[in-house]
Amino acid sequence: MPKVEPIAVEMTIDETTLRLRLADGRELSVPVEFFPRLAMATAAQRANWRWIGGGVGIHWPDIDEDISVPRLLGLPC
Repeated sequence: MPKVEPIAVEMTIDETTLRLRLADGRELSVPVEFFPRLAMATAAQRANWRWIGGGVGIHWPDIDEDISVPRLLGLPC
């Protein structure tokens, strides 16, 4: 059976929480403090993000931060 990557389709972030909705309907909330670069970033820096791999990850170019959805789910990357 082929491996299916979890895909994020919606993301919001504020000064305390990163929230994702996945294509399969799961929702995930993670404290921003788990990611020091995001925690120290300004609101404008946190707002400047893009999907990696069509939703397999998130990239913030202003702070050079990448977070994978499998990592957030505790899956091997």
